[in-house]
Amino acid sequence: MDEHGHIPVLLGETLDLLKPKQGDVVVDLTIGRGGHSAALAKSIGPTGMIVGCDLDEGNLDYSIGRLSSFLGRTERIPGNFVGIPRQLKNRGLHADIVLADLGFSSNQVDDPERGLSFSREAFLDMRLDRRGPVTAASLLARSSEDELAEIIKRYGEEPLARRIARKLVQNRQSTPIQTTLQLAQLVEEAYGSRARTSRVHPATRTFMALRIAVNDELTALEVLLNEITRDAALDQKDWLRHGTRIGIISFHSLEDRLVKRAFTKLVNQGVARHLIKGVVTATPQEISENPRARSAKLRGIEIAHPDKA
Repeated sequence: MDEHGHIPVLLGETLDLLKPKQGDVVVDLTIGRGGHSAALAKSIGPTGMIVGCDLDEGNLDYSIGRLSSFLGRTERIPGNFVGIPRQLKNRGLHADIVLADLGFSSNQVDDPERGLSFSREAFLDMRLDRRGPVTAASLLARSSEDELAEIIKRYGEEPLARRIARKLVQNRQSTPIQTTLQLAQLVEEAYGSRARTSRVHPATRTFMALRIAVNDELTALEVLLNEITRDAALDQKDWLRHGTRIGIISFHSLEDRLVKRAFTKLVNQGVARHLIKGVVTATPQEISENPRARSAKLRGIEIAHPDKA
């Protein structure tokens, strides 16, 4: 972790892909602690603008304050990035660069009050927006066995989802499931002897699945990709431009699959071009310095100019 509480992944690769220029309007959909935006700001200069969005208002305030110390033009938009197209249109802004890092900040993982990690005891919260109505604990309390199995299987791609769901439902009949270590222990018990041979901690996929469900992350990504697809097809664009560069960093196969499918569709329709063939991943050196970069995947497109479509 650096002095700002988070190390941005694929930083150099992101800059190379998005090619920021003087005067660009950069829309950072998940600004976090501002690492990517701070690097982009150095290239867009005093005539450029950073529009920052984040579910975590504490991180959003921190990053906008960080950027405002050396960048004159910033816009702060709290909440889910699904509202960004409308917000930009209302402000009369068009994006030259759109970036979304779909991971969460190290300071969030390391904050025990978030309940995102099973490395220490904490309440099972998992909300990135603390105003959200659903916590992981409440989701575990109210969901049926079938619903829990579907959540863990779909979002966690967990092969033992049904066994884990059954264990959780049986346990909550006598003891509510409200803490991280309690949940991790129950998942490990559901794994049984397989826990000893698992490459990762048995609870890893279940924790990921619950976090995705609590924050409705895949639905938000689908809405964003639909908005990009809709605007890319318009001659007079609402919030993009001809030539807008879009980069999305994902951290698991469900996210990456959605991004890949949407970007490929846009390229096949002739309204965008790939900024790189395939996907960008972290180097061995970056992974050794920041293990959380191991699963990061960066894809990028440029919205096509009419004469290049």
